[in-house]
Amino acid sequence: MKAVHSIPVAIAFGLGSSVAIGNDDLQERAQMLFDPIPDSAASHIDERNEMTPEKIELGKLLFFDPRLSASQTISCNTCHNVGMGGDDNIPSSVGHNWQRGPRNSPTIFNAVFNVAQFWDGRAEDMTEQAKGPIQAGVEMNNTPANLEATLQSIDAYVDAFEDAFPDSEQAVSFDNTAKALEVYQATLITPDAPFDQYLKGDTDALTDQQIAGLDAFVNKGCVACHNGVNVGGQGYYPFGVVNRPGAEIMPEGDTGRAQVTETASDAYVFRSPSLRNVELTAPYFHSGNVWSLQEAVSIMNDAQLNSLLTEEDVVNVTAFLRSLTGRQPEVVYPDLPLRSESTPMPDIPDYPRASGAEG
Repeated sequence: MKAVHSIPVAIAFGLGSSVAIGNDDLQERAQMLFDPIPDSAASHIDERNEMTPEKIELGKLLFFDPRLSASQTISCNTCHNVGMGGDDNIPSSVGHNWQRGPRNSPTIFNAVFNVAQFWDGRAEDMTEQAKGPIQAGVEMNNTPANLEATLQSIDAYVDAFEDAFPDSEQAVSFDNTAKALEVYQATLITPDAPFDQYLKGDTDALTDQQIAGLDAFVNKGCVACHNGVNVGGQGYYPFGVVNRPGAEIMPEGDTGRAQVTETASDAYVFRSPSLRNVELTAPYFHSGNVWSLQEAVSIMNDAQLNSLLTEEDVVNVTAFLRSLTGRQPEVVYPDLPLRSESTPMPDIPDYPRASGAEG
């Protein structure tokens, strides 16, 4: 998770010219800078966490089960709603005892393709990420021991864990819970966006306005931080390279990656968010205080590009970003297993957990 710092972004890629790229050249350049969302994410995690059908099904049950939280009222889907673009569309999520986390909840869709998880990149993968919210005091407020006791009190879960992890000495475990959650979440991808079709060679997949927006996105510097399969999510960059946004957008107390690395140069550095499905994931930025996608583009234009984008460019880039909305996962909410009546319910005290940060 080495930090990658952006110098003034238009310079970083040798960009900034206002000369439009020819349509054929633009498509070729886009194909070098971006990749389509694949039909499966298995190749990204199989080497360390194989995506078996049993593990996927277990992970799906766990993702929707509020019994992963100490209060037994908050599930993963509470903050990463599969029917709402993979997040909860509020500035910051509501967690244990009605507390609000300090950051906007990132979308879970396509998160498997990010270089790391959370806004500050403190989790290397989604297995590590899954453990954070379960234990965070402002989120699920649970403990590994209590989670395991809860799951072990449900016979159907015991069987499902043994099927998913046949080689584990203790199948029902906190570690295996996180692994199953990662595998299920890796199925929540959104291929077949118009931009994916364009990258695969369909020159008619984008409107003329979206083509103009892509031209500005590539030619004037946005692509320096937002590239690759997720159109972002691949590195860490200072927010406010040229002009620092106000505290309502970038709270002074949240220094981003510096809170992870304890390095002064990482102050106000964040992992660039994926722009996939961005029209569905308002409000924007880690503060969650901007509701308009066009306004978010304008803010980034000022903060990162020193207003290289014209007003027309901003409108066109916003149109281009809407071409990143892919086919949403079709998810049927599962029937959760019931606790065995013969098994005593574990105690559910109000654990005084350390505070944690969403995102």
